[in-house]
Amino acid sequence: MVTKVHTPVMQLRLAGESTEIDLDTLQGLWSDEQYLRLTAQTNRLIEFTDGVIEVLPMPTRHHQAILGFLYVFFLPLIRQRGGALFFAPLRVQLRPGKYREPDLLLLLDQTDPRNQEALWLGADLVVEIVSPDNPERDTQVKRVDYAEGGIPEYWIVNPITESITVLRLEGAYYFEHGVFHRGDQATSVLLPEVAIPVDAVFDAK
Repeated sequence: MVTKVHTPVMQLRLAGESTEIDLDTLQGLWSDEQYLRLTAQTNRLIEFTDGVIEVLPMPTRHHQAILGFLYVFFLPLIRQRGGALFFAPLRVQLRPGKYREPDLLLLLDQTDPRNQEALWLGADLVVEIVSPDNPERDTQVKRVDYAEGGIPEYWIVNPITESITVLRLEGAYYFEHGVFHRGDQATSVLLPEVAIPVDAVFDAK
């Protein structure tokens, strides 16, 4: 049974179109192909689970400052490894019927066949910056989603609690590598050379 989700933005106007699409009346009926066509024609962040569309809120300035800091921090490390690093919007298919738009996503090898042009077919590490409109989306729901997608490491960067939770995948479930607060350095299992000062992340301007 498909649960009907009330989207925060009920209508979208697509590029080149004069009419708006009412998302709510179509909930539960969307196909993967329709979702991909929809997201190719709008600049909104939209996620998808088994026929249900969710339009994500526009990011705040602080959200973008944190994202920019993390991208600049990770970029030289990933380039040295020959990997690929991108930030939203870039769709990731976790399985047929489920797509997410993580804030930051990386592959250790840029020649990895999951590195597709229109979307990625997985990732080695993803980062989500918790949105105040629905913190459970990033702290709980996506913890299950990214584990289902087999992503080895998931970072939850939470400006509300000023904490960074680093999760490692063991089997089908995530376990905490660490929960890091101000005064700590956040570390990674996948990238042992990483040590990010938590203060610098949340003080990003």
